[in-house]
Amino acid sequence: MAFEAKYDLALAFILLSSVFDFFDGMVARLLNAYSAIGKDLDSLADDVSFGVAPSLIVFSLFKEMHYPGMMEGIAPVFPFLAFLISVFSALRLAKFNNDTRQTSSFIGLPVPANALFWASFVTGAHELLISDSFHPLYILLLVCLSSWLLVSEIPMFSLKFKSLSWKENKTSFIFLMVCVPLLVFLGICSFAAIIVWYILLSLITRKSK
Repeated sequence: MAFEAKYDLALAFILLSSVFDFFDGMVARLLNAYSAIGKDLDSLADDVSFGVAPSLIVFSLFKEMHYPGMMEGIAPVFPFLAFLISVFSALRLAKFNNDTRQTSSFIGLPVPANALFWASFVTGAHELLISDSFHPLYILLLVCLSSWLLVSEIPMFSLKFKSLSWKENKTSFIFLMVCVPLLVFLGICSFAAIIVWYILLSLITRKSK
């Protein structure tokens, strides 16, 4: 779907992948079917669903975008810079598998969050992004920023609830309360806005500790 620039369907499949990613570990534990190779295969699947898929979305977007005269010479190869997302997603997943600090929270942006940002942003803001007034370098800067966030040392909270206590889950509750109006008022772009809100709240709570 991403190759064919059907961004709404690509977003739908990434959302579906996120649902399966949320439950696969739980099902493996319930069936006593977890293993070391299962952990590696899970990361491989994640890199396809949340690394390659958003890269292909941005790749297709770059091919649609308007390039100013000074960039016409590199326009045929410029879209391949989108695959930086795939590379840094793989690095992020490798770090996650070997980082004992990430059992109850995250260090750096989780790959599903990054994928949802790109799929939602490109789908919801498509007409603006392919207009003559929008420069491809803006998207490249976003690609570089999101790639850096994936492997950064910024602590980011997890939405795993061990109880319903406000004190223990204050950050998660605040996050979810703000997500509701974003979902209501921003439509398809709401997922991109939610990921930005997630990053900002992680930075705020980090500074307050």
